[in-house]
Amino acid sequence: MSNRQTETDVILIGAGIMSATLGTLLKELVPDWKITVFEKLEGPGEESSNEWNNAGTGHSALCELNYTVEKPDGSLDISKAINVNEQFQISRQFWSYLVNRNIIRNPKDFIMPLPHISLVEGEKDVTFLRKRFEALSNNPLFQGMEFSEDNGKLAEWMPLIMEGRRVDEPMAATKIDSGTDVNFGALTRILFDHLKNQKVDIKYKHQVDDIKRASNGLWELKVWNMATGAIERHSAKFVFIGGGGGSLPLLQKTGIPESRHIGGFPVSGLFLVCNNPDVVEQHHAKVYGKAKVGAPPMSVPHLDTRYIDDKKSLLFGPFAGFTPKFLKTGSNMDLINSVKPNNLVTMLAAGAKNIPLTKYLIEQLMLSKEQRIEELREFIPNARSEDWDIIVAGQRVQVIKDTVAGGKGTLQFGTEVVSAADGSVAALLGASPGASTAVHVMLEVIKKCFPQHVKAWEPKIMEMIPSYGLKLSENQELFNELHAFTTWALGLGGESSMAIHENEERKTVSH
Repeated sequence: MSNRQTETDVILIGAGIMSATLGTLLKELVPDWKITVFEKLEGPGEESSNEWNNAGTGHSALCELNYTVEKPDGSLDISKAINVNEQFQISRQFWSYLVNRNIIRNPKDFIMPLPHISLVEGEKDVTFLRKRFEALSNNPLFQGMEFSEDNGKLAEWMPLIMEGRRVDEPMAATKIDSGTDVNFGALTRILFDHLKNQKVDIKYKHQVDDIKRASNGLWELKVWNMATGAIERHSAKFVFIGGGGGSLPLLQKTGIPESRHIGGFPVSGLFLVCNNPDVVEQHHAKVYGKAKVGAPPMSVPHLDTRYIDDKKSLLFGPFAGFTPKFLKTGSNMDLINSVKPNNLVTMLAAGAKNIPLTKYLIEQLMLSKEQRIEELREFIPNARSEDWDIIVAGQRVQVIKDTVAGGKGTLQFGTEVVSAADGSVAALLGASPGASTAVHVMLEVIKKCFPQHVKAWEPKIMEMIPSYGLKLSENQELFNELHAFTTWALGLGGESSMAIHENEERKTVSH
C-alpha cells in the first residue's frame, strides 16, 4: 500500500485513439504542460482502438447508408453525411500535419487508399441509392462518386460479389475511390510513441478505481498499480476520461450533475475473417449494404478489405453479440453496476422502447456459424464455410439518455462528450463514427474545457487544421486544395496534388 501523491496539469484515462489524439493536440498547443496517462492494459490501443476490434473504415459517409435519411416526403436529409465527412477531413488535415512534422514517419503504417462502395438490391432501395447519389454528387465533399445499375459495371467494381450471382432483382451501387482503410490501432501506437518522446508520463497496468473532487478544486484519482499492488493518488486540474466502454462508470464516480440520467447498453461484435488468400485477393473495396429492419445502425453489413500487420485481409460483419461487460477485458457486473438511482428510470424506459433491438440481439446470439455464412452469401454467393473463421471484435457501449426529441431512455448511436460546467473533466461516450472523427471531437473537448485559452491557441490550431472554423462543403476551392494536399501527404495517390507538394508546410495554405 502506498500513499504516493502526485499532481499534474492533465490526466488522460485510457490509452486509445481519443487520448492519443487529445494528448498530441495539447502537446502541440502547450508543450510545457505535464500530462499523465493511465491505462489498465499492457500497451496502447488494445481495446476499442485495436485494429481487430473495429471496422477500420475512415468513416466519411462515402458508403455508409445510415448517414442519409429518407424524409416522409421522399427527399433525403444528407446533413449528417456532410457533417461526418467534414469531421473526417479534419482528421486528414491533422494527420498530414503530423506527417510534415515527422511525428508520423510513414502514413502507410496506418492508412491506405481503398474504394468505398454502397450496394443495394430491390427497386425501392435502388431508387433510394439513386436519390442519395444525386443529392451527394452536388456537394464538393463527394465529388468523384459514380452510380451504376449495370451488372457488368458492378462486376468490374466487385468481382467477388457478382461472381455466381443470380440477379433476380434490380441492383445498384455507388463507388468512390477516395475512401480509406485506417488502422486505428497502429495510429494509436504511433501517437503514444511520440507522446512518450515528449516526456508524457504513460503508466500502463494502472487501473483508475475512483475519481473525486478535492477541497482545493483539483480532481483526485485513486489508482491501482496492477504490477506492484500499490494504491496511488494522483491529482490534476483537468481529467479526460477516454476509456471506451469503461468511461461511463468513471464519469458516474465524478458525481457531476451532467453525469446523471445517462446509462449505457453494451453490444459486442463478431466478424467473419477469410483465411483463404486466393479469395482475399479477389476483393479490393469496402462494400456497405443496408441494415435489416429492426437492426441498429451499427449492424450495417459490410465486406471489407483490411490492411493489418502488413497483410491484406478480408472481413465480413458485424454480427451482434451480447455480454454485460462494458469492455472486452471488463467484468460481468459492469451493466448491473452502472444502474444508479438517478438513471434507473432512464434505463427502464430504454428497455421498453427497444424491444425490437432486444429481439434482434437474441436472434443474432442464436446464429450458428453456418447461418452466419448464409448471411455472407448474400454478399459472396460462392462463399465456402471452410474459408472463413469467426473472430470476436470490440465491445461498444451505446449511450442511453433522456432527450427532448426522443423522451426518456433514448438510445444514442453516435459519439458524444459529456463535460462538467467548469470544463475540469470530460468523458467520451458512444461508438461510431468514433475514431474517424477523433480530431474533431477532441477539438470540441478543447473548446469546451479550455475556453480561456482557445483564442491564444487559434493560430496554432489553424496551422494544424487549415479549415478550422470553416465548412469545406461550402468552399469547393479550399476543399480541393486541402484534399489534394492531404492525399499527397498521406500517400493516398498523387493525382492533382503536385501544386500543393511545393508548399510542404500547411500553414502556407490560405485560410
